[in-house]
Amino acid sequence: MGDIYKLQIARDDLHDQLGQGLPTGTITLIEGAKGSGKSAVLQRMIFGFLSNCHTVTCISTELTVKDFIDQMYCLDYPIASWILSGKLKFVPVYPLMGSSRSRKDFLGMLMSSRELFTSDVIIIDTFSSLVNNSLHGEENSINVLGFFKKLAGMNKSVVISVDPGEVEGEALSPFESDSHVYLSLVVSQVGGMISRSIMVKRFANTQFRVSPMIGFRIEPNVGMVIEITSVV
Repeated sequence: MGDIYKLQIARDDLHDQLGQGLPTGTITLIEGAKGSGKSAVLQRMIFGFLSNCHTVTCISTELTVKDFIDQMYCLDYPIASWILSGKLKFVPVYPLMGSSRSRKDFLGMLMSSRELFTSDVIIIDTFSSLVNNSLHGEENSINVLGFFKKLAGMNKSVVISVDPGEVEGEALSPFESDSHVYLSLVVSQVGGMISRSIMVKRFANTQFRVSPMIGFRIEPNVGMVIEITSVV
């Protein structure tokens, strides 16, 4: 597969601005508050990985399969054929396990489901929502991070999105310090307009150019649009 899981599609240059893809054998942390665009960025990544012949598992804490497919098609990211072929595994955690079921055991169930981790890229959106009752302190976080590192050691790329407001204390500190790629989504308001950017805090193991700040917007029937004036 080479050293990079590529993101390239014809419609935008996220691929070029973000190191031409995610290096294999890495952990990527995408951090942002609710409404910052985490899911939209991940949906663009999923479509990019699949378009470049990489397999993907996406574990979602918010969307059903129908919701996910609807959102992807709304952004003109058609993925039904990849779901049918098994190249994309979409796992809706809460609908699958029942919203009334205790969430305390989700983390253990996740790590014991080996079939979820056979893909090239494993994405968990939103990881903090999945484990906010399981990450009690830094030690437990280190154990989970160790599990992700084992996957990375098998040349997988693990991508997790987090909302810092969902996890108490220093539970996310090990992920922030040890992730190979660390992206923070920033939302600002200028003159009544909402601006969103990907701030690259860390991007290890790449030989290619990475822009420190990537402005973007999301448009229906178009998907992600890179704001050229914001690219450094």
